[in-house]
Amino acid sequence: MISENLKNLRLRNKLTQEQVAEQIQVSRQAVAKWEKGESVPDLTSSIALANLFQVTLDNLVHYEDEGLGLDLPPKGKHFFGIVKLGERGQIVIPKKARELFHLQQGDRLIIVGDEERGLAIVPEEQMSQFFSLVKTPLDPPSDS
Repeated sequence: MISENLKNLRLRNKLTQEQVAEQIQVSRQAVAKWEKGESVPDLTSSIALANLFQVTLDNLVHYEDEGLGLDLPPKGKHFFGIVKLGERGQIVIPKKARELFHLQQGDRLIIVGDEERGLAIVPEEQMSQFFSLVKTPLDPPSDS
């Protein structure tokens, strides 16, 4: 997995093996061996690679696209899998997503949509905090 992820990330970022090697201070041959699966980077090099490509260390090492053709996500972005829309419009949010975002039974979620970009699900509490930040008046009240 790490060998494929390294090669894909390098190509996506339009870098040569030599450029990657220079940036993380290893030899080009080391990068070539990692991409071929002949060896694996040590922890220090793995952390440097994750930082270089702005991905999590876990995704660098373990990510598999599972035949979906999805690239390794950048740090802070997640792909939790595919959910199926039920007969009455219900979906089940994957456990990993519920845990990461601390969602619990009974939490209220807001569904927002953009006809060009799709749907988003936002916890009501976060949306309320956002709205309170933008509720400032556009024009200050006049004194006249």
